[in-house]
Amino acid sequence: MLMNIQFFKFAAFLYFFGTLAYLAYIIFLKRGLSKIALIVISVGFASHTLALLTRYIEAGYTPVTNLHESLSFFAWMIIGILLIATLKYKVKVLGSFLAPIALILMLFAFALPKEILPLAPVLKSFWHPFHVIFAFLGNAMFTLTFCCGVMYLIQEHQLKSKKIGAMTKRLPSLNLLDDLSYQSLKFGFPLLTLGIITGAVWAEYAWGRYWGWDPKETWSLITWFLYAALLHQRLTVGWRGRKAAIMAIVGFLAVLFTFLGVNLILPGLHTYSNW
Repeated sequence: MLMNIQFFKFAAFLYFFGTLAYLAYIIFLKRGLSKIALIVISVGFASHTLALLTRYIEAGYTPVTNLHESLSFFAWMIIGILLIATLKYKVKVLGSFLAPIALILMLFAFALPKEILPLAPVLKSFWHPFHVIFAFLGNAMFTLTFCCGVMYLIQEHQLKSKKIGAMTKRLPSLNLLDDLSYQSLKFGFPLLTLGIITGAVWAEYAWGRYWGWDPKETWSLITWFLYAALLHQRLTVGWRGRKAAIMAIVGFLAVLFTFLGVNLILPGLHTYSNW
């Protein structure tokens, strides 16, 4: 078995137990559980990083060329954002929402073929690594935006219904959730933009045109417009709270469809079978 697969499996194993600890924390609200979860997830992230590095060495190219690698890379980015946001904002409950998403991606990646195949000619481009890094990092930031939106709606419902109970104590304040959502949007949108731009340059190199309205390209543009609208409304109209939270959730659904739905359902140049 290749070393990268061993590191990957160990990371998935640790993400599983880290996710359980985070979920136990939000149920029982024991500080020790959040510390355990953070340590386990951090060790898992280190193992996951080794998995990506060893796969890069074993393959000889950036390991984001098939669905297994892409799901793994996306999960790695999400956990990285989780660790950074937890350290910066001290919001322990973030892991209860972000870690399960990363774990689901890892489980799907685990079930897929893991062989390292020769690199397809279309992927032998200087721009490919930049495109995938920008795109996935932007999507990871939007995952945080999505989770903040979900938490905001839950907390708002609890407060409006005057059910000041356990869940209200577990979640951050509405102001903090709204601010964290905006900060992640503010960083995610330029990254998505750079992902689209570098993707267009790569497309010109690979297929001789910058833009061809391929399903992936079309849905990437739709996703970009959704987040552009949300950022515009926040900056000019002062959108906050519930409207922004709902729009963040809608935007993330578009991200998921662009990432998975298009590749699995809609035929096009960007489907993994065409690489």
